[in-house]
Amino acid sequence: MADPIYKGLMERFAQRGVRYPGMDIPEFYELARELFTPEEATVAAAMPKGFCTAEQLTEPLKKSKEEIEATLQGMTMNGLLLSFRMEETETYSLPPFVPGIFEYQFMRGTRTEKDIRLARLISSYRKAVDAINGIPKISFPTTRVITVDQMIEAGNKVHTYDQMSAYVENADPISVCTCFCRHEAELIDPEDTCGNRNDVCMQFGMGARFAIDKGMGREISKKEAIEILRESEEAGLVHCSVNRQDLEFVCNCCADHCVILEVVLAQPKPGLALNSGFEPKLDPEACNACEECVDRCPTTALAMSGDDFPQVDLDRCIGCGVCATTCPTEAFVLIAKEGFPEPPADQAALKQAFKASNAAS
Repeated sequence: MADPIYKGLMERFAQRGVRYPGMDIPEFYELARELFTPEEATVAAAMPKGFCTAEQLTEPLKKSKEEIEATLQGMTMNGLLLSFRMEETETYSLPPFVPGIFEYQFMRGTRTEKDIRLARLISSYRKAVDAINGIPKISFPTTRVITVDQMIEAGNKVHTYDQMSAYVENADPISVCTCFCRHEAELIDPEDTCGNRNDVCMQFGMGARFAIDKGMGREISKKEAIEILRESEEAGLVHCSVNRQDLEFVCNCCADHCVILEVVLAQPKPGLALNSGFEPKLDPEACNACEECVDRCPTTALAMSGDDFPQVDLDRCIGCGVCATTCPTEAFVLIAKEGFPEPPADQAALKQAFKASNAAS
């Protein structure tokens, strides 16, 4: 039988409607014991939905505010909780595994023995859950691509939410941290690398402040943020984030390791599950049929036609712009997709759109 303490923790995580919730399987308990001490597991299991204070946990835990505060602070530093100061009071929240705790374990980019153990345990748990539940079917996209905006053809309307530069300009502070997906893979197998830079995932505003204060991310200037984004574009990485207009983070993803792209590429039509709202347009006269775009497309949406020109499969194209940044003759530009809806304004609007889509399907 499972230890009652960790069984309670499993039941708490089981309440999360995410891809990797708590599941009553051996892999969960092996991972949970590595992540949480028994005391931390008890605290986490007692935490309500949303944010709470140490004082609110004194009654269910039968401990002093000071004892609970010390445990909460330690859990936050270990990447097990979120914490934000609200009206001079520190508040705490138990995040899901993904997005959340799994990423927090590797944002620092360290390579300790514990990091390697955690990487293997996290990978085992994810594989076990996927074997039971399968890869999720996306009925409404909860993530989106922000395209390479300088490759958009003149005359197309470009909204602020289509421009990474606008998010950088409006963010204060900005942090950068290690990519969870690529780092986990390299911790398990040092040879499992795509060769791309790992410290490219960014946080904005409150998320950045949390990452900086807890030592998970490094504060960067707006200039450095733009440089990292441009370097990521040149490397063929895809700007991915949540499907909202207000962004707290952006990942720069590769098709070899990224969890977001992994799920999307398992869909029958990836272009419907993740998109920027733009699509590539080819100038045949400028194309020299070098096939660079075909080789670098992260979703294999391009193939050479009988006329020796790349053809786009819009069911697979996510509008990332890698083809346009790759092309040595600048034969590709990006144009707006006709009738493409704008992303929901905020998290509340995203939840509403997601529920409406599921109810209609």
